[in-house]
This record gives sequence, structure tokens and C-alpha cells, in this order.
Amino acid sequence: MSTTETAIASAEAHSAHNYHPLPVVVASAEGAWMTDVEGRRYLDMLAGYSALNFGHGHRRLIDAAKAQLERVTLTSRAFYHDRFAEFCTELAALCGMETVLPMNTGAEAVETAVKTARKWGYRVKGVPDGMAKIIVASDNFHGRTTTIVSFSTDPEARADFGPYTPGFEIVPYGDLTAMREAMTENTVAVLIEPIQGEAGVLVPPAGYLPGVRELTRERNVLFIADEIQSGLGRTGKTFALDHEGVVPDMYVLGKALGGGVVPVSAVVSSADVLGVFRPGEHGSTFGGNPLACAVALEVIAMLRTGEYQQRAAELGDHLHRELGLLTGGGAVEAVRGRGLWAGVDIAPALGTGREISERLMEQGVLVKDTHGSTIRIAPPLVISKEDLDWGLDRLRAVLSAR
Repeated sequence: MSTTETAIASAEAHSAHNYHPLPVVVASAEGAWMTDVEGRRYLDMLAGYSALNFGHGHRRLIDAAKAQLERVTLTSRAFYHDRFAEFCTELAALCGMETVLPMNTGAEAVETAVKTARKWGYRVKGVPDGMAKIIVASDNFHGRTTTIVSFSTDPEARADFGPYTPGFEIVPYGDLTAMREAMTENTVAVLIEPIQGEAGVLVPPAGYLPGVRELTRERNVLFIADEIQSGLGRTGKTFALDHEGVVPDMYVLGKALGGGVVPVSAVVSSADVLGVFRPGEHGSTFGGNPLACAVALEVIAMLRTGEYQQRAAELGDHLHRELGLLTGGGAVEAVRGRGLWAGVDIAPALGTGREISERLMEQGVLVKDTHGSTIRIAPPLVISKEDLDWGLDRLRAVLSAR
């Protein structure tokens, strides 16, 4: 067997089969390029589901991590450390908020947001104990914990994991009327993705997000924006909500916040909202650790320049123009997205999204499928226009080889 086949066989023999990766074994990476164990190079057009917004091995992030590794990596929250206050201060400022509650993974941050909303509902809004309701959207993806899959509409994510956590109302994404009708006096929050990533990079109708903001404010309900994938530069703005001038009550952040170096997530909100917590009520041993704070601080500093947002906007316009030219010819049925983020619906006659992804892999381009016939394109924001065009040329070649 080849080195690749041997590595895959060993992985399959000794790991749970909870993923179905493409058959490539990455050994090193730099910028927008990855190299496998055979020495073959691939253009990364997925960027770790937006965790690698700044590419692989960005020098500023690696240097920040190395410097912190030599000092202290973990104290637990039993003690303060000298990077914590700066991280919380800078992230709150980036979000235009006051208070940060750091965690590690995106799912942990979503769970934190759910707990925050419920506690706020009982302590501040006055909802009767045990009666809090949170409105979510169909086709959402917020993580895979038992509570989160309880309000998923994806059978693969949900089946066989019951009994399910109550307290959630699911309404169609983009339907403001359905959201209004679902609201009661016991509704404490609306939790939505400004752009639904796993569903195929779905952008809601114009006016929907401002409408959600107006409705939640009118009904004294928290607007929680899950910007774990859409935030931190991906769409051409710092946050996807910025495109519509909307500020939520709470941001849920992750992925790119750790620069693809360490897992870092956070809930960012007002002091009034996050002030409902008291010591011992919620936490994480690794949440807000010194290494995570050091890397995240460098991410925040990089975003403050606006350089990466501008690159995502300009290259994103180019990406969507080129992808748009593929529609109408029978190969691509639809293209959606914003910035350097696109969902491309492939005509079923050409193959499934998985099959198209495998053919692209053979051409040296790595993407990932979702929901049958859709492929997702989300290259690192540091990708050059020349490399982006090279990847798009390979996509055209694959789609024309019928």
C-alpha cells in the first residue's frame, strides 16, 4: 500500500468513524497550500470551515504562540494570568460590547449562550422557572452536543441521540412572520446564524436580520448571533451582521478566533446580560487560557487593520462573479454566499457533492460537500488572486469533464 493508504487504513482501524474525510493525508501546510505525505500539493479552499481565515502557519500567529509557550500555557481560572484582561478588553472592543466569557470550542460557546439566555430570562425578564423558550431556525448548525442537536433539523445530527432537551422552538430560516408568531412571554432569545454555513451557505432575504433585531428589541428578547463561521472577516466585514448594520445582544465566536492554532471561543455581550453569572455557575478549565489569549490577541490585532476584511470583500466579489458565470450552462444550478464564502449547487447529473470534491482533490483542490449536491468554497483570506483563479480553473475543468 502507498503511504497514504497505510495512514488511512491505520486511522480507520483505530478511530471512531464519526467523519468521512476525503482520502488525503496532510503532512504540512503554509498559507493557502497543503502538502500530503506523498509530497503532493493541494490548494486549501475550505480553510478548516473558516478556522483558518489567516491561512496555515501565519507567522504572526505562530510567533505569538511560540512566545507564550515559553512563558505559561495554563493556569486554570483558579488564578488570573497576565494575558486574560487584555484579551477580554480587546475582544469586547472589537465587538462593540462590554463583557467576554471565554470558552474553547464553538459548541461550548453556543451552550454558554443558551445557559446565559435562560438565566437572563429567569433573573431579569421574569420568566417562570423552567419555562424559558429559545427560537432557532430550521437547517441550523450550532454544534453537536446533546442540547444542540435537540434543536437540529438534520436527521444525521439528531437521530439516536434522544431524549432531547426541551425549550426550543424551530421556525423556517428567513421567515420573520413565523418568528413573530412563535414568540411568547416566555421567549428569552432568538439564536440564529446570520448566514447558515452547514446548510449550504444560505444568505437570508434582505431585511430579515434587521427585522429580527427590531422584533427582539420590541419583545424584550435577546438576539444571539452565531458568528462562529461567518464572523472575523470571512464575509468581507468583521461580522456578517455588519453588512446590514445590525448589532445583536450577543455574539457567539469561535473558529478563526484561535487562528487555526488553538481552539478559542467566546460569548461577547453586555455587562447586564453576562452579569447574571456568579462564581461556580459556569466555567471551563481551559477557557481563556494564556496560550489561547495570546493567539487570539494577535488575531484581534490583525482584524483591527481591516486588511483581511478588505481582501475578503475584493476577492469575494471576484469569486462570486466567476462562480456566477458557471450557472446557466447546466453544470451549476445555484451559487450563494458572501465574501470569500460560497455554496455551489452542482447539477445532480454531474455527480454528488462528494464525487465532485473527490474529482477536485485529484486536480489538487480541496473543498467539502454538504447536503448531497452542494460544495462549499471558503479559502483562507490570505489566498492570492492567482491561486484563487487556479482553483477556479480546476473547478471549471471538473465540471466540463462529463
